[in-house]
Amino acid sequence: MEPAIHKKVQLPFEQALEKIITELKKEGFGVITVIDMKQTLQNKIGVNFRNYVILGACNPNFAHQALCAEDKAGIFLPCNVVVQQHENGDVEISVVNPEEMMSHVENPTLSVLARQVKKSLEHVLANME
Repeated sequence: MEPAIHKKVQLPFEQALEKIITELKKEGFGVITVIDMKQTLQNKIGVNFRNYVILGACNPNFAHQALCAEDKAGIFLPCNVVVQQHENGDVEISVVNPEEMMSHVENPTLSVLARQVKKSLEHVLANME
């Protein structure tokens, strides 16, 4: 199983970032953290890095169910979504694969929930046309 699901998009970086946030909201996910790696690496170590943003996306309903099923499920939250622009200009979006993450916890309830979350995130990516 792959740790993430990827999709290249035919959008400029900033538009892809805005659109993924909109599509996540449509599926009930809010973005609770935004980490701009380009800015962070420039500020912290003086490195000029490409456009690379990590979004921490959380669907409160899914999160609540996961935490009720397993008190340590929080180590897998929020769902990370990466929007990056490669050196060749291609923009790619990657989302964590919840099934892979939850496969490390032997809890059938989490396995079922992870499949639901994965389907929801796949729907988000499918709408990034």
